[in-house]
Amino acid sequence: MLRFCPTCGNVLHVEEGPTCLRFACNTCPYICNINRRVSIRTYPKLKEVDDVLGGSAAWENVDATDERCPKCSHMRAYFMQIQTRSADEPMTTFYKCCNYQCGHNWRE
Repeated sequence: MLRFCPTCGNVLHVEEGPTCLRFACNTCPYICNINRRVSIRTYPKLKEVDDVLGGSAAWENVDATDERCPKCSHMRAYFMQIQTRSADEPMTTFYKCCNYQCGHNWRE
């Protein structure tokens, strides 16, 4: 748990005082004795993750090619190419199995 100094705003550290533990600031003379157990849990809200490939709509108008699925060995797969790295590197090819029961995704 991080506590901040109300005077200067720096992070307080825990040190051993003459009678008990205390929060102390490194830059100013602020000290706060710890009289009881301090336990606070804060669970941050995670950001919503955007689908970089465009979600299921990205696979609507793509072509199919002769590529073997590594999961079910089906001989056809849909594919699309996206520039995921810098311009001087080749495009990344994403595949999706044409077998509607499998639907496995992979990339090369």
